[in-house]
Amino acid sequence: MQEYIDNGLPLGWLINPQDAEVEIYRSQKAVEVISMPAIISGESVLPGFELQVQQ
Repeated sequence: MQEYIDNGLPLGWLINPQDAEVEIYRSQKAVEVISMPAIISGESVLPGFELQVQQ
């Protein structure tokens, strides 16, 4: 994921169902790890976009 961020990706998610975590990568910020949220949003990069993570 860091390679994508280094090449200009402003926002990325790494969803790990085994550990029930989502890693949120943002340009120029530390990685944020969240225990499996119900929904993740596209923030200002994809306004209005939401992805349901939990079943």
